[in-house]
Amino acid sequence: MSKIITDEKLVERVLTRGVEQVLDEKEKFKKLLMSEKQIKLYCGFDPTAPSLHIGNAISIKKLGEFQKLGHKVIFLIGDFTALIGDPTDKSATRPKLTREEILKNCEGYKKQASAFLDFEGENPAEVRYNSEWSDKMNFRDLIKLSSNFTVQQMIQRDMFKKRMDEERPIYLHEFLYPLAQAYDSVAMDVDLEIGGNDQMFNMMRGRDLQRTINNREKFVITLKILADDTGKKMGKSEGNAVFLDQTPENIYGAVMSWPDGFIANTFELITDVPLAEIERMREQMKNEEVNPRDLKMRLALEITRIFHGEGGAQKAQEDFVNTFSKKGIPEKIEECIVSWEDATDSYQNVINYMVSAGLAKSKSDAKRKIEQGGVSIDGEKISVGVLILSKELYDGKILKVGKKDFRKIVIN
Repeated sequence: MSKIITDEKLVERVLTRGVEQVLDEKEKFKKLLMSEKQIKLYCGFDPTAPSLHIGNAISIKKLGEFQKLGHKVIFLIGDFTALIGDPTDKSATRPKLTREEILKNCEGYKKQASAFLDFEGENPAEVRYNSEWSDKMNFRDLIKLSSNFTVQQMIQRDMFKKRMDEERPIYLHEFLYPLAQAYDSVAMDVDLEIGGNDQMFNMMRGRDLQRTINNREKFVITLKILADDTGKKMGKSEGNAVFLDQTPENIYGAVMSWPDGFIANTFELITDVPLAEIERMREQMKNEEVNPRDLKMRLALEITRIFHGEGGAQKAQEDFVNTFSKKGIPEKIEECIVSWEDATDSYQNVINYMVSAGLAKSKSDAKRKIEQGGVSIDGEKISVGVLILSKELYDGKILKVGKKDFRKIVIN
């Protein structure tokens, strides 16, 4: 077993930074951490998308902090619970996924989580799947498990109340999700579960069940949600998530596109920049003593470095500065090849080319972008969508759509 670190300042920082609540009692849990006992903790991640996103990184980072203190960390993949779909904060039922889709989605999760977690060494983080125990449950087991909860507990949740008020359906299987998540705590017999503060209801049911079945304490740490100063959240459901499998350039560029209100909160939740320095940033932005863009560039560099290393982060920043600050063209541009030997209408004119190259969702979308003046070839705006991309005139030229989408036209 690895050495347990009980430095009070380090422990206090782990229990404070980015933390919303420690339940049932912070001081009681802190005393446990200071006792040199190795605790077992986990956070669950349902593979409902092919990549983890930056909101997930908040919980993974906190897992990593506990691992550095010497504690046993479990990175739980909810391949069973994803079949149900987490109803938390949802105004409608989640689309159902197949087991094959779920397993495909989580193929890269371990690699992405390794930005914060060590899966090797003397105290490796453990990857587990909750289908290990949930797939083995029969109908009798389910009835026995459900007897620990009441209907009143379930319908008191805000999203269910809202659906009832709006006469939207609430399906029975959605009530089963908190049961399944709660049973994870029992099956792994953990001391602590961490997650976003929107998961508190589910995590507290696990606390109740651990006490009932295993007759022991389970603590809960809820973490702050990545949001701007007004409370507007970032995530998959909001459609503004930054996925961890993106290229360094795309991660850097995505951070630079965020509203200024996300800057200080993201520094706190994702990076190791000292809190005192982050508070100075807040004051400087409030008093207009600094250009938020400069802080955002530092934030983009920090985040890209976490997931792609120093080299990838520096290259992404240079590319961004060259492209946007100096109005230049990035060094690496994706090619989209036109093969004229078997050419069809898909590549005859610039509108069709934009759709085929993924620069427009449809022909009408491409036409709109051209009419708005957002499309250029080698720096010259084009105004007609019927422009034919002949090899003699356009092979090797750079098509730009909007501020940051480029394609090199290659005609065989």
